[in-house]
Amino acid sequence: MSRISKIEEFTGLYENLKEKYHKKERYVAVCSGTACRSMGAMEVFGALKKEIDSHGLKIELKVNGGLVKKTGCRGFCGQGPVVVIHPDKIFYVKVKPSDAKYIVEQTLMKNEVVKKLLYKHPDTKEEIIHENEIPFYKRQTRLLMSMNNKINPLNIEDYIAIGGYQALVKAVSNMQPEEIIEEIKTSGLRGRGGAGFPTGWKWEDARKHNSDIKYLICNADEGDPGAYMDRSLLEGNPHSVLEGMIIGAYAVGAPKGFIYVRREYPLALENVTIAIQTLKKLGLLGKNILGKGFDFDITIARGGGAFVAGESSALMLSIEGKPAEPRSKYIHATESGLYEKPTVLNNVETWANVPLIVNKGGKWYASIGTEKSKGTKIFSLVGDVVNTGLVEVPMGMKLREVIFDIGGGIPKGKKFKGVQTGGPSGGVLPEALLDMPVDYDSLTEAGSMMGSGGMIIMGNSTCMVDVAKYYVNFLKGESCGKCTPCREGLRQMHNILERITKGTGTKEDVALLEELSPVVATASLCGLGKSAPNPVLTTLKYYREEYEEHVKEKKCRAGVCKAIIHYEIIPELCKGCLLCLKRCPSGAIIGKKKELHTIIQDKCIKCGVCLDVCNLDAVKVI
Repeated sequence: MSRISKIEEFTGLYENLKEKYHKKERYVAVCSGTACRSMGAMEVFGALKKEIDSHGLKIELKVNGGLVKKTGCRGFCGQGPVVVIHPDKIFYVKVKPSDAKYIVEQTLMKNEVVKKLLYKHPDTKEEIIHENEIPFYKRQTRLLMSMNNKINPLNIEDYIAIGGYQALVKAVSNMQPEEIIEEIKTSGLRGRGGAGFPTGWKWEDARKHNSDIKYLICNADEGDPGAYMDRSLLEGNPHSVLEGMIIGAYAVGAPKGFIYVRREYPLALENVTIAIQTLKKLGLLGKNILGKGFDFDITIARGGGAFVAGESSALMLSIEGKPAEPRSKYIHATESGLYEKPTVLNNVETWANVPLIVNKGGKWYASIGTEKSKGTKIFSLVGDVVNTGLVEVPMGMKLREVIFDIGGGIPKGKKFKGVQTGGPSGGVLPEALLDMPVDYDSLTEAGSMMGSGGMIIMGNSTCMVDVAKYYVNFLKGESCGKCTPCREGLRQMHNILERITKGTGTKEDVALLEELSPVVATASLCGLGKSAPNPVLTTLKYYREEYEEHVKEKKCRAGVCKAIIHYEIIPELCKGCLLCLKRCPSGAIIGKKKELHTIIQDKCIKCGVCLDVCNLDAVKVI
């Protein structure tokens, strides 16, 4: 493609690509997100190409890039590698390189479905052919994620063909900057990075400040354990994020932007780097964009992996080459941010929503969600849940619907115990709150938070005291140490939780936790310290009996805290099958075949293997 210097040239390119793209030619789309890659997606891609070539199937697709192409994450990560046959949308799961032969010979050449690769409903065992018929997808509203399955993230022609950069054209040719900001305000879009600050207000405040230069920042420093929504968008559809940033730059008058990407995201970094290079060659980044006298350029900044660098002021200092230490927020970044200039910072998902709003209007976007939480939100479902992956749902959907209707519930006969929302600083919510709507205000009221969208599901084998200890320890290690309440408060909280899980805690320790947590939350400088006590406060509120069992009875009902548990074999249930005896790594189990077995407590290392392998439920945690 040649350089585009005016809107008419872009319009001609779009019309040409759209016509080619919508010919509905048959092709094979292989999910190439990190999750599917980890399960062999690239080997599947290579095997499909080889198999297609061996059969002489040569179909030249101008837009799709060939008969087999790589696409972004489809969200159903637990079923990867995922392969979809277009235009039929035949959905294959857990595909192996050896399956390429069947896909080519049966589906591509004979138009037959390979039944062994179809998704099977876990309850009915029904074989489901099409993606939109799978329960995991039925309840979702995929505004952002839907584009991942249509495009090769490295091919800008794919993105343009499905309407990419039409919002940019509309913005710079038909709208004044103030009109764009007003549309964003009307939409009710709130920051998807955690704080939930209204995006339009932030843009408006930055625009009104006069300065020789202003900055835009995309926060892709997604550090929450179990969260990978931003990574998926940058990997699968980087142009949606870049288009949103270019529109934002035009609206606030910022000629310079940064994308701050954590080093643990190599594929996202590669894809967004190639996308930026392509835009510069086309003239959609740089000087005089689309001939409108509008200049904007983007630089990538790489983060070292510090969790605290995801905090806005710490992130800006990191870009400047300084330690990522948060600063006081009495001066807003929209007035004095990066290099002490007016700065707008939003996360990946927030920027990706901007083209949708400009194209379809703020009122359309505001019609989705709740009164104060508009649009859709992408969540990562991980932990004790049948369907792990990324889900996109309207704000306000109930937790129960997300976890059970979409997520498939708790596997292996376990019972639901809790869900942590909002990452390591989020709270743990019990079964009694499953019918609570998922929105900013409801989660905050319950003691948790939206965060960037992580949802960690926990079954009945989870110890909530241990969960609180794990997250406090994580945050203690990630604290920058600048302010005393966070640095020392988290250390003391972890020490207390360590005593409780080791069986040396007292009821006074529990009271001290309750007293110390609000102090840390109130007195800490930044969001890390202010939200760090949430896991402790919510587990104390909703699972207090587990703390009391640990300190009064020296008991861990989940069998997790090894210092205060031991395993016993129930005589009336043991059949002497020898299974636990053979698997015990320390030789702590004695007994003869078809006779009662016994655990020698002095030898037991409390690994739990006996509990896991016993098919008769004859092993009990005491």
